Amino acid sequence: MEAGKNLIVVGDRVLIDPDGGSDKSASGLYLPPNIKEKEKVQGGTVIRKGPGYPLPDASGLHEEPWKQKTLKYFPLEASEGDYAIYLKADAVEIEFEGRKYVIVPHSAILALVRTGMNGSGPE
Repeated sequence: MEAGKNLIVVGDRVLIDPDGGSDKSASGLYLPPNIKEKEKVQGGTVIRKGPGYPLPDASGLHEEPWKQKTLKYFPLEASEGDYAIYLKADAVEIEFEGRKYVIVPHSAILALVRTGMNGSGPE
């Protein structure tokens, strides 16, 4: 992304650079475009994420979280650089500076693949 513009993701949303997908099957057959459109899950790299789920302040339990002066968030599990497998039906496609991305709610992410020292998971 260009240095002059900054795309800010809000709430529990995650910005993903989706995989282009392959036009070929594992056996080498070329697939028609409508086959890829019917897939229910897709994968891609997490580019940005929102701050998380807003939490109510203990002193202002009667107010809505967005009306509070200082907002606290429950952070999201996804991190920048993770590979996310998500429900395609919940994704919203956008174009920013000539590149196509998808924005998905954190709840639409089925699994994350995290490499290196930045994560925990099955060994």
